[in-house]
Amino acid sequence: MSAGQAQPLVDLQRLVVALRRKRRFWLTTALAGLILGCAVAIFLPAPPTAVTKIMVIHPDDSPTDSGTLMRTDVAVLSTANMAAAALKRINNPESPSDFLKDYAGLGLTNNVMQVTVKAKSKDEAVAKAKALAEAFIADHAQRTQAAATGRSKALLQQRDQAQAQLADIDNQAAAEVGKGRNSNAGALEQLYTQRANLVSKIADLQNQAQQAGIGSPEVIAGTQIVDAPAIQPVSKLKTYGTDGGVGLALGLALGLAFAAVTALVRDRPVLRREISEHLGASVIAQVGVKPIGPAKLWRRSKAVTESSRVALTLARAAREDRASLSLLEIGAASTAAELAVELGRSLAEDGPVVLVDDLPGKEVSKLPVEGNVQVVEAGDPAVARAVRRVGVGTAAPGTAWTDLSALGAEAVLVVRAGFANTQWLHTVARQLADCGVPILGVVLVDPDPKDHTDGTLWDGLHTALRGRAAVVAKKQSAELELREEAKPIEWPGKRDTERRRRPLDRTRPPSPHERMDVDPDAPTRRLKPVQES
Repeated sequence: MSAGQAQPLVDLQRLVVALRRKRRFWLTTALAGLILGCAVAIFLPAPPTAVTKIMVIHPDDSPTDSGTLMRTDVAVLSTANMAAAALKRINNPESPSDFLKDYAGLGLTNNVMQVTVKAKSKDEAVAKAKALAEAFIADHAQRTQAAATGRSKALLQQRDQAQAQLADIDNQAAAEVGKGRNSNAGALEQLYTQRANLVSKIADLQNQAQQAGIGSPEVIAGTQIVDAPAIQPVSKLKTYGTDGGVGLALGLALGLAFAAVTALVRDRPVLRREISEHLGASVIAQVGVKPIGPAKLWRRSKAVTESSRVALTLARAAREDRASLSLLEIGAASTAAELAVELGRSLAEDGPVVLVDDLPGKEVSKLPVEGNVQVVEAGDPAVARAVRRVGVGTAAPGTAWTDLSALGAEAVLVVRAGFANTQWLHTVARQLADCGVPILGVVLVDPDPKDHTDGTLWDGLHTALRGRAAVVAKKQSAELELREEAKPIEWPGKRDTERRRRPLDRTRPPSPHERMDVDPDAPTRRLKPVQES
């Protein structure tokens, strides 16, 4: 991606790579969540839970009921009056509001309700469940009987009204009969008809009131506890698995969220493409980190092979140019030291090599060397006498930039992926360019194994490479001067030599063809002036 192109707000490839590199972190948080969830299940077990089932008969039961009556019963069970009645039965001083949080009702069918009660102990849970079921049954029977009583009272009131009307009609009929011959037979017949209807109605209301007063014995008798309160069995394995799974999911989510946010905020390049763009140099090689744990038993040979291969690559680049070379690390001091030792061993085949250790921790001096390789510190007199030297320094924050040119005329950056931010990579490239130290390339340490981006610059020389371009220009001018000095001298031919040596006959005028061969070094002859006739 060139500098002129707009950068995306969120680079998904970079985000995925950052999450993959942070996998140890979010896997650790997931494992911590799993352990914490299991610990909660062990040290904070769930309270004992008692379960009971109640058969509830409704006066208005219908096969077409969609569960409305059962939902009403569950809502009644979850009232404060019901909780207070249950606590009163067992003389428990607990407040109804607190008890409401410890139990719940669930309608299994239109006539079966399950009640679940939690408590501090098993006995208390069973007692509360039983008291709550009994309180609900009593309340259900009371409500059913109250409804029947209210209906009976309403029927009796209708009967009393009908009896009052009957008495009024009897009075009217008696008055009409007392008239004797003057009585109206039609009116009297109508009154008798009304009286008969009222008598029948009064009898019906009396029977309905008696039936309503009895209530619904089938409802009261049918509403009962079908499953006695019992402690619900709990599987420890299931409990541990549930709590551990919840902890694992929460830990994983938190770890991934934190890794994603830090990847977007910290702005530390990881991809080869980004590092090469910010440093203005191509990635010429990459080295993996040393494996830790059991993995180092079978991955050790691979790490050694990668280090040797990169050292051979750097050795070929150093042999092409006899100038001194420096390895500057950014977050990879131990890797830079190992590469320097391997590079020294490769170059030692052509002659003695001096390794200048300018790392803060003197990592190069701690590694064993052999053969024509000598390790010295910066400022040692052997540095000036060395025919070939390799400097090892750091470009981390706090570096003395003016001292880097003394380590080598050219530099190779050993950069750990994701270590430095974009601003610092720009600073390193700018400072090295200002010091006149060209960057041969970048050795990327701990790259993402699935990073297939191109780490080669295709847009020409970057500003950080202008020192390298100046060195190339000087070499080209020096070679041109050597070619001019080696050009053969063109000596004059034999004919020209004889012509120069032949004496001139000044007594006769030269012929036209001889005028061309006049010695240019001879004095100019004056012409005789023309005389007028």
